[in-house]
Parts: sequence; C-alpha cells; structure tokens
Amino acid sequence: MSLIKGIEYNFKGFLMGIKKPQLLFLGVLRFLVVLFLAIALSGAVLYFHSQLLNYIWKMPDSGMLLYLWKIFSWIVTILLASLSALIAYFIAQFLFCLFIMDYMSRKVENIITGKEIYPDNTSKINLFIYLIKQEIPRALLPIVLSLIVMFIGFLTPLGSVIAIISSLIASTFLAWDNTDLIPARRMYPLKQRLRLFKQNLFFNIGFGLLFLIPFFNILFLSFAPIGATLYYIKHIDKNN
Repeated sequence: MSLIKGIEYNFKGFLMGIKKPQLLFLGVLRFLVVLFLAIALSGAVLYFHSQLLNYIWKMPDSGMLLYLWKIFSWIVTILLASLSALIAYFIAQFLFCLFIMDYMSRKVENIITGKEIYPDNTSKINLFIYLIKQEIPRALLPIVLSLIVMFIGFLTPLGSVIAIISSLIASTFLAWDNTDLIPARRMYPLKQRLRLFKQNLFFNIGFGLLFLIPFFNILFLSFAPIGATLYYIKHIDKNN
C-alpha cells in the first residue's frame, strides 16, 4: 500500500506543480539549471577528451593495441560523461537546487497549513548553514551504497540483477532527498531523519520508481518536492 502511495503522491505533486504558476516556475527553473550544467560539463569533457586521453594512454600507430585503445577510449568517454552528469547534479544541488527544493516545499507547506514550522530561536543564517551541512551525508550515502552494490555486481554472475538493485537504491535515495526536506528544515538530527526514512521506506521506494523512467524522470524530479511535502504534512505530521 505504501509503495502505491509513493507513486500516487509523486503524480499528485507533479499535477499540483503544473497547476500553480509559482510552483511551475520553480520546477522549470530547477530543470533548466541541472540541464544547463550537465550540457556545459559534458561539452567540456568532449572538447578536452583527446587531451585527457593522451595523458592516460597515447594512441598507438596500428595493430591490436590500436583496437584496444579505441575500446579504452569509449570506456573513458562514457565514464567521464557519467562523472560530469553526476558533478552537474551535485553542483546544482549544493549551489542552487537545494534552495529551490526547500522554497518549493515551503510554498506547499504554506498552501496546505497556512504557515511554516521552524525550530525556536533559529536565525535564517543558521538554518541556511545547516541545510548545506545536512546535504553532504544525504548526498554521499546513496553514492557509497550504489558503488558497493555495483562492485558486488562485478564480482558475481548476477550483474543484471545487481544493476536493477543499484538503480532502485539510487532512486529511493533520490526520493529521500525530497521527503527529507521538512525534517531537515526543522533541524531534526540525522539519526532521527534516517529513522523516518526507514519507517517510510516503501513509500520512498514507490516515490522513486518514477525516477527510473527515461526522459520523464527529469520532469518528475523537478516537481518531486511538492508531492513529498504533501505526503509529509498529511501523513507523518498528522501521526506525530
């Protein structure tokens, strides 16, 4: 049931986002920022690709080594492109998108409850610093877990199954990026936020499933803070 509710609230957030002009603007802005950075970094990687490759391994003249060099070249290109996309996401997240996500969440909280709840005696500067600091473990944890799972996949014959599991882990933690917005804003400690994540694990899995759909995933990610905030206010706050 929680799994289906996760999918449902992702759709609810998307529909609410495209109906409310201010939320629509923020969602489109977030989409454009990530897209711009990804294209810029990928373009830089492609532009300097030959120079970077020559630093690692200069192109042989002919023979089997040339064939191996071409395969190696493609592998390096794919790895660098993937790395640039990852870096683009985190740069956007730290410098810009984190604040768009938080602002979207605040707007939804105001629309639904008529107010925003903050910890007592906390200045906006302290809250700003806290939001930056809390993003680090929230961003690193899914990367570490995904890399561990992928490494296990290389060592076992279950590579395709492991790849699916790794994708599910990544999408579930992307969902947590959004469902954790209110607890982070209220300055709950990481231990408490992880407990909330585990208590709502199947909701997060369901919420993140739509992030696995190519092309559509960018749109759902752009408006995900809305659905996650709706769920938190209507279900978690209500039960506490």
